[in-house]
Formats: sequence, structure tokens, C-alpha cells
Amino acid sequence: MTRTDRLLGSVAPRPGEVAAALPGDELVPDPDVVMDRGFDLAVPPAVAWPWLVQLGKGRAGWYLPRRVERLLPRARRATRTVEARWQSLAVGDVIPDYGGPEATFEVADLEPGAHLVHRSERGRTQVSWAIVLRPQDAGTRVHLRLRLGPVRHVRLARSVGGLFDALTLAGLAAGLRERV
Repeated sequence: MTRTDRLLGSVAPRPGEVAAALPGDELVPDPDVVMDRGFDLAVPPAVAWPWLVQLGKGRAGWYLPRRVERLLPRARRATRTVEARWQSLAVGDVIPDYGGPEATFEVADLEPGAHLVHRSERGRTQVSWAIVLRPQDAGTRVHLRLRLGPVRHVRLARSVGGLFDALTLAGLAAGLRERV
């Protein structure tokens, strides 16, 4: 198994996760592309939640492992602490996204410690992104689902977009594991 296979496998969803209904699925009811990812954290959901709620551009950033962040300018590195100023997220809040200067996500649904759902429009494409936390043993299973529709180039979105999604979420998983 190559290093890339191990990296991408580290965020592979479990079979039951792909079939499960998640909060926010109704926001893009007939998606052309659905990407499910998942990873485990060795802390309970109550400890993982503050890290996930502060995620984002103009907020705590996008968590990456220290060895990767060292390659970024200091101003582009994510925080390594939970910050009180980013803990009061509410439905309707708008967060800038890394998808371009006008790209944003709106908080569509949240249940503290359990799930956070974002929605967005990218041209004519509707987007939903759900982050769901489930207790597991002494830790947390984090399940992420991205739904897109309509998509003009479905094969391109699934292949190139899927690879990009898997790589960025593998970085997020590794960065979160360092922090928690």
C-alpha cells in the first residue's frame, strides 16, 4: 500500500455511513455528487466539538499537521488552541470559504456536540456540507458528507474533486488529532 493509499484510506467512510441519512441531506435533495468521509478521534464529542465549530477561513483556519503547516506562511496557519471568540456559531451565520473571494458557507443547522451543517451556492450548484459527531468507545467518529447538485461535469467532480476532498480531509483529520 502506498503512502497516498494510506492517507486517503485514513478518511474512508464506513459502509453504514454512506447509506445513513444525515442532517442537511434535504438541502440538496437530488445531488449529482455525494462525497462521504470519516475519521476517528481519541476524545469524546464534547472535546472535539469546539475544534470543529471554530473551523474556517477568517476563523481558526483549516487544521493541518504541524509538518505541513511549517510550509505555510505564519498568517495562513490554523490556530492550535480553542478560541472563545469562535465558539458562538448560530444558524444563519455566514463564514468565508476558501473557494474564492466571494465563496461563503451559511450555517444551516447545528446541534452542539452532535452536528454542524453548512450550505452554499456555487454558480447554479447547491452545496451542503455536514459534519456529524458520534460517540464511539472513549472517542468520537467524525462523519463528513458533501452533496453537490446540479453539477455540469459529474465525472470530473467525482474524480478530481473527490481526490481534493479526500486529501484536504486527511489533512484535517491529522491536524485535529495533533490538537486534541
